[in-house]
Amino acid sequence: MDRRKDRQQMMPKTFLISLIAMAIMLVPAASMAKNSKHSNIREYWIAADEVLWDYAPSFPINLMTDEEFTPEQRVFVENGIGRFYIKSLYREYTPDFAALKPPAEEYLGTLGPIIRAAVGDTIVVHFRNNTQYPASVHPHGVFYTKDSEGAPYADGTDGADKADDAVPPNGEHTYVWEVPRRAGPGPNDPSSIAWEYHSHTNETADTNAGLVGPIIITRRFAARRDGSPRDVDREFISLFTVFDENLSVYFPENLLNCSSGSCDPEDEEFEESNLMHTINGLTWGNNTGYTMRKGERVRWYIIAMGTEVDLHTPHWHGVTLLHNGNRLDVAEVLPAATKTFDLRADNTGTWMFHCHVNDHLEAGMMTKFTITP
Repeated sequence: MDRRKDRQQMMPKTFLISLIAMAIMLVPAASMAKNSKHSNIREYWIAADEVLWDYAPSFPINLMTDEEFTPEQRVFVENGIGRFYIKSLYREYTPDFAALKPPAEEYLGTLGPIIRAAVGDTIVVHFRNNTQYPASVHPHGVFYTKDSEGAPYADGTDGADKADDAVPPNGEHTYVWEVPRRAGPGPNDPSSIAWEYHSHTNETADTNAGLVGPIIITRRFAARRDGSPRDVDREFISLFTVFDENLSVYFPENLLNCSSGSCDPEDEEFEESNLMHTINGLTWGNNTGYTMRKGERVRWYIIAMGTEVDLHTPHWHGVTLLHNGNRLDVAEVLPAATKTFDLRADNTGTWMFHCHVNDHLEAGMMTKFTITP
């Protein structure tokens, strides 16, 4: 009897607890429904195109010195194959690949188009492979299912879940990536952060051929209509990498254009001449367009690729930057890593921007940026 009374007295409490639990479970769903109107589908048409790339368009003048390249510098821009290489680059098109879009900024160089989104958005990339080799688009950071990973390996899938791994020449594939909260800025990050995308069909050969691009994710409700962060006046993106043309998928074809000195792939000096130390695929100051006005809030995203020797240390002259609350003017970045920096443009003039690793510096991994009055 007492036990039955206790049970009857407990029932209202149990019922109340259940209602509370249901309410807690419904809050995220209600919140998602409320915020769904702020989510966007960010749609891109991106192709892998073959181009003849010039690593030093200013040749024979070195733009860092305004003098002719020295014999030591000519190793990378004149000897062997020289400064022209066939490469694969991601390029953006208008919808349905109707027309090629011009690059958003001249300084982007070999970088693929900027893919932007805010937390809660969905990214749709319509990819066309205009090259003669299989290629893919593999993203970092965002949420994807097996049919949008862009990387072939024994993952237990087949059929449609494999079509994304290696898009054949003249083939197409649509990649769909969600942008959940874990793809966006963390607690210590600014309002936007960088990830990267690249071909992963033959990752070493594909990335050395040039198939690398940036993804910029902005915190929910902190983005402009185009996805860029509202609290920033200007953004720059820099890819620090040594393109090893010896490992590019196009090396056999580029070898046919070798015209100066030894063209023996086993010759160490020839191999060295095919190591292109670049910022966005350009050397010795040819990466132009890093220009800002005094007082502007500038966000600078750094991306890296390469091998175990590709530790890069970007150094900005004349300014200091913030990274996760830490003040610096030199940072370190490893292959496939990304970092985001903020600076207030307070020092007018033209300043050097370069990798502080001695070998990289001496081989041309440098350019300039300008702060105008």
